Amino acid sequence: MPRYTPEQLEKRNASVWTKVQAILAPLQFILFLAGLTVTWLYKEGIWIEDFSWVTIFVILKTLMLVLIFVTGAFFEKEVFDEYAFAPEFFWEDVGSAIAMVVHISYFILFFMGLDEQILILTALLAYLSYLINAAQFVIRLILEKRHEKKANAIHSA
Repeated sequence: MPRYTPEQLEKRNASVWTKVQAILAPLQFILFLAGLTVTWLYKEGIWIEDFSWVTIFVILKTLMLVLIFVTGAFFEKEVFDEYAFAPEFFWEDVGSAIAMVVHISYFILFFMGLDEQILILTALLAYLSYLINAAQFVIRLILEKRHEKKANAIHSA
């Protein structure tokens, strides 16, 4: 089932927020890879000896996650007339909200003074929550592109 009506597809393709998301999403993935790498290297005691690097990357990743959620809200408003949880993006928004909660929980635990091992596990869970959410976006995007190709082929014939 297509996510977009023809009118919504036209709005999506013309939206500046589509372009913004197309730029921010790969940057977020790069931050994810960097943060995961730094966290893993610190955990294994390889090259990274200062725990603050783990926190710095969780901060950067969280800021990017929030930025993508906010710009995504503008996109949803422009295309679906709802800032968040539009039916067409409901599960992606739920996944993003869960990822934000897990990322923010890192800071709650950090300020509670919990030990590094718990913080490392929380950082890894935050990265996992992002990865699962990103995977559902990518799968949905692939399915949409397939549907668009089929629809265009039918209309061209």
